[in-house]
Amino acid sequence: MHDSDKQFYGNGLPYLKVGPLKGSLIVIEGTDGVGRSTQIEALTRWLEVQGYGVVNTGWTRSPLLAETINEAKAGHELNVTTFSLLYAADFADRLENQIIPALRAGFIVLADRYMYTAFARNAVMGADMGWTRGLFGFALIPDLVLYLKIDVRRLIPRVLESKGMDYWESGMHLKLGGDIFDSFRRYQARIIREYNRMVEEFSFFTVDACRPIDVIQQELRSHIGRYLAGELPTATRVASAVRRLPRQERAAARRARGLAPAKMR
Repeated sequence: MHDSDKQFYGNGLPYLKVGPLKGSLIVIEGTDGVGRSTQIEALTRWLEVQGYGVVNTGWTRSPLLAETINEAKAGHELNVTTFSLLYAADFADRLENQIIPALRAGFIVLADRYMYTAFARNAVMGADMGWTRGLFGFALIPDLVLYLKIDVRRLIPRVLESKGMDYWESGMHLKLGGDIFDSFRRYQARIIREYNRMVEEFSFFTVDACRPIDVIQQELRSHIGRYLAGELPTATRVASAVRRLPRQERAAARRARGLAPAKMR
């Protein structure tokens, strides 16, 4: 199904003996309100019907840190350093106690967001990106990253029709606009820009999230099905191979391997 010799983004967790990881780590990325949770719920049911064991994990779901993060955010006074350290601690706890054990047991782990969310947010908040990427060096490189891509114009109606705009997802802490709507538009545009910059670097498969939910689900299933059938190389192998190529040859190499990001329809 895949290569069990997974790699860490940086130095990993030095105190933890990982061993072979037989499962698959599949990440669904995308900005706030794009529909990740809805798609993951449907993917979980689909995979389970096919006989796979599935474990879900997501941003700020660590039993150790979730309540602390919510309380800290309620004060609206987190700076980028504290913000980053709390999320990194949440991620590290879930990686050690949820993700790695599930992969060791052969489960498919569906992750709602990954370190790329921190990379995008921290860049927008003005953090040093070398520091941010070093901070998340303990992360495993996923086997497959599916990026739900949308533009701000289409994102806004979805958010307004669902949960509405909140303080942090609107970037109010950065004082980007005179009201929450204007701030949301500017903040999310910057977040999306950062995600788009990471597509080539981290071998994301881009899925057009401007389409109906069922159409998006079918494309996600197609990518995952091809990966599970061994028709797609893992992100670890792709990243290692592509990094060795001259810059001008990288896009051509991805196209040849069937890894070029899908165009927005």
